[in-house]
Parts: sequence; C-alpha cells; structure tokens
Amino acid sequence: MATPYVLVLYYSRHGKTAEMAKLIARGIESAGLEARLRTVPEVSPVSEATAPAVPEDGAVYCTLDDIKHCSGLVLGSPTRFGNMAAPLKYFLDTTSNLWLTGALIDKPASVFTSTSSLHGGQETTLTSMMTPLMHHGMVIAGLPYSEAGLSTTSSGGTPYGATHWAGPNGDRELSKEEIGLCKAQGARMATLAKRLSGAEE
Repeated sequence: MATPYVLVLYYSRHGKTAEMAKLIARGIESAGLEARLRTVPEVSPVSEATAPAVPEDGAVYCTLDDIKHCSGLVLGSPTRFGNMAAPLKYFLDTTSNLWLTGALIDKPASVFTSTSSLHGGQETTLTSMMTPLMHHGMVIAGLPYSEAGLSTTSSGGTPYGATHWAGPNGDRELSKEEIGLCKAQGARMATLAKRLSGAEE
C-alpha cells in the first residue's frame, strides 16, 4: 500500500509562497504524515518560448496523479487582484476527470497566500482557491482561533488560511505569527487527513 501524503501545491513568483509551502510541509510532517511539495509551470501566449519540462530548482511540477492519490491538499498562490494567480487556475482547470470520478470527495483541503499589501485581497484570494476545491467535494479546513497567532498578528494570518504580508517590494520576512500559523495549518491538515481516511480511530 502506498504511503499516505498531504500534497502542498503552490505557485510562487518571488519565493514567499514557496517559503510558506515549506513551513506548511514541516507542520504536516511534525504531525506524522509525508508532505509532498509540488508547483505548477508558468502560462504564456503560444507565441512565447516554452519552459523546460522540469524546473531548474525548487519543487517539481504537479501531475494529476499527485492530486488523485493524495490524502489531503493544501493549495497556495500569491494574490493577483484578489484572486489566485493564472498558472494555478490554469492547472486546476485540467482536473475535470478527477471531478467526474469523484477522486477528491471527502478529502481535507486548505489554502494559503502571500500578498504585497496588507489589505490587498488576501481573503478573497483564499476563497477563490476554496471554490474549485468545494466543487471537487473536498472538506475545507481553515485555522481555528485556538491558534493564538490569529489574535496577536499584526501582519498576515486569517481564519480562512495562512497568509503573509510580503510588502510592496516583496522583501518582508515572515513574522513569528505567520511562521507559526503556517506550521499549525500543516499539522491540522495531517491530523484531518488521518481522521477522514480512517487511519486514526
């Protein structure tokens, strides 16, 4: 039997979303499940050159099998006008067969984002990522207020999922609260994945 894992699927333009993904993965593994980090390629007009099939660095590109066989899914994207970035949306649009077969029904999912401005659409970006996951029948999990960082943060962090305020130049480091909430979200996802799959009874 294959080892169960939580898939952390993200798109990162300047590295902050990728940094959050790694922290979430650490949280998943601290709670006893494997974390599988995956990313998606850029999208571009057909007139532009294509990128290599394998990224030069960082996580490898996600496949539909990565999603199909996961025990849980954590989805991350930078904010683009209050919405998820196009490369992630483009990839999600290729998952129709998983929807038709019900491959993701009753599996837990959560979302995270990074944005340049504190009130730049973090929460609408999170809900934009939740919508296709709900269409897939996934069980959406946020962050409960038992996480003290939600009440003390002066940067990122929402009950809808972990967020990071990167600043206008994208050079703000993740705060203590943001780091803690990323790890907590990962740990919660691992716990829920085990419970919903019947591995923890």
